[in-house]
Amino acid sequence: MKKYCIGIDVGGTTVKCGLFTEKGELIENWEVVTCTDDNGSHILPDVAASVEEKLRERNIAKEDVLGAGVGVPGPVDEAGELPCAVNLHWGRKNIGKEMTELLGIPSKAGNDANVAALGEMWKGGGEGARSLVMITLGTGVGGGIIINGKIVTGAHGAAGEIGHANVEPYEEAVCNCGNHGCLEQMASATGIVRLARIELEKSPDASVLRDGELSAKSIFDAFKAGDSLAAKIVDRFAEYLGHAMAFMSAVVDPEVFVIGGGVSKAGEVLVESVKKYYQRDAFTACKDTPIVLAKLGNDAGIYGAAKLALEA
Repeated sequence: MKKYCIGIDVGGTTVKCGLFTEKGELIENWEVVTCTDDNGSHILPDVAASVEEKLRERNIAKEDVLGAGVGVPGPVDEAGELPCAVNLHWGRKNIGKEMTELLGIPSKAGNDANVAALGEMWKGGGEGARSLVMITLGTGVGGGIIINGKIVTGAHGAAGEIGHANVEPYEEAVCNCGNHGCLEQMASATGIVRLARIELEKSPDASVLRDGELSAKSIFDAFKAGDSLAAKIVDRFAEYLGHAMAFMSAVVDPEVFVIGGGVSKAGEVLVESVKKYYQRDAFTACKDTPIVLAKLGNDAGIYGAAKLALEA
């Protein structure tokens, strides 16, 4: 008899859900509105009710569901404890325990970025690997570390907070975390725009970037079109990111780096730009570690949560 698992990715606006076979085939995905009223007390019951309805629709018995996994935007420790999730108005919670009680199905929770990394390892850009580092370049810089098939959470649930690695110790601008010189300030979508503004201000060179709205996309589009100033900006961005990845490789020695998030839509030119500096700075044994683009997009979270469910 076919067995199933459920992947749940909790976001501030919607909760993405997916019904999978145990082999990782996505049968159906759907969304539930994230209701943050009453300190977010409705979120998990709403999701549980939606999952139960989906199982009834498909005539799937709970006995045939191996588990449910939940990715949440906050640090989750080995015991499944979440100290808080500000955007969801949650205080301390044990998400896995609550979902198990609500669904009557074994459930396990993890940080959403870590869970997305697990998804990319299972069915995405890192498929076939057992150890990887995923870097998500969006509004901020997130990440996840998988070693021997297991998410690395760390003592405080903060392992994989790659965006807050210090890459510029003399930076005066303050990161959202309160520190200075974080990778997020240099390699996120907002970070590369910040680098562009600095370069545009100090350089007299002509550039298409002086006209129109600055964005990560416009910067990479200009770079691809041969704009020399855009090339300087991308090169600086790539040096920060490549250097940070080289440091990571000396600590965890992954089989592969997977780069996702909105900035990764720039494609292979991003990979090639970063690879130059990664190989310059990486420890000898790690210089040839592949750097690839993520494949699952916004579904990485539900894939990873489903994989997490199989370990519940």
